[in-house]
Amino acid sequence: MKILLIDPPFYRFFNYYNRYFPLGLSYLSSTLKKAGYEVVVYDADCNKNSKGMDYTRLPEKYRIYLKELKNPKNPIIQEISETIKKYRPDIIGITIMTPKAASAFTIASLAKQHNKECHVIVGGPHATLRSDEVLKNTRDVDFVVNGEGESVLLELVNTLRAKRNNFGAIRGLSYRQGDTHIHNPMQSFVDNLDGLPFPDRKTLLGMDTYTSEDMGLLMGSRGCPYSCSYCATQIWTRRVRYRSLANIVEEIKYVRLHFGTRQFTFKDDSFTVNRKRVLEFCDSLLEAGLKINWDCNTRVDLIDLELLKAMKRAGCNSIKVGIESGSERILALMDKGITLEHIHEAARLFREAGIHWTAYFMMGIPTETREDVKKNFGFII
Repeated sequence: MKILLIDPPFYRFFNYYNRYFPLGLSYLSSTLKKAGYEVVVYDADCNKNSKGMDYTRLPEKYRIYLKELKNPKNPIIQEISETIKKYRPDIIGITIMTPKAASAFTIASLAKQHNKECHVIVGGPHATLRSDEVLKNTRDVDFVVNGEGESVLLELVNTLRAKRNNFGAIRGLSYRQGDTHIHNPMQSFVDNLDGLPFPDRKTLLGMDTYTSEDMGLLMGSRGCPYSCSYCATQIWTRRVRYRSLANIVEEIKYVRLHFGTRQFTFKDDSFTVNRKRVLEFCDSLLEAGLKINWDCNTRVDLIDLELLKAMKRAGCNSIKVGIESGSERILALMDKGITLEHIHEAARLFREAGIHWTAYFMMGIPTETREDVKKNFGFII
């Protein structure tokens, strides 16, 4: 069976720069290929001719995105249609983040236009949290994979290949039975992350559009123990699962060898949540003699000077932290678990350690007032 995994376009409609490759889809690809399936990953949001990324204009440009999805002559829509036509997949899998939902539904429709027998499967955070809504919104979607997709998708593909209809036995699957939506119990999380093959970067369409740095996207863990009210990672039940340090170092060596990557990016939700492990990781990098740089995400209350200095010695050259708001009231509303004092102290530590850092802010939180927004700007300045 031929399988086409697609990351739907969104930023590309605005000519925005969109970095890296679809990590989640690449994990699915490697799992399916290991089982003998022919798989291609198509990053339809990859933009060869980007002109910037002014996120302040996204709300007004969102209407353009919705309008262009209905325009069959839009070059992005035409490219997607031609890719499906050329590849002729038996199965199309689409990952959905909430802003990309409309785009994903358009792709599902295109898939059915080209081949009514093509099985359309969706997954990702939005699909997991809104599986019933997805099935209700479009009949072009046949199945929803909820939660971690590797084992669920593989079992579904095996079932489709065998032409069996025992979908009720597949945990983590949502589907239709006539006019009824069936939601099976969730599948257990993958405990042994080392048992998963490395994400398959070589099945990406348009490899020439990616830089060596784009190929350096990694995850050393899955899950987050915190419960920020705005965050979809709560679907992982606040439990963190880790790859072994040896497994991570092995992937770094592989990516550096095959793609020449020297700058790596860790997309763990809170990289320094386990302080002892991070120190051991830094030692592992130094012992391996890997002269690389890397960056990560973490929280302002999960750092200290000794840790930051160790990370810098091991090649860490940038850290992103979620501040989200300069208003104590909004921080409390978000269940963020940090204070403005935590943030000021973190800024001081970053400066003392000599590590470049950037901050995430959010605006438009329910009940946020003009005064709260002014506090954001004041805090940034």
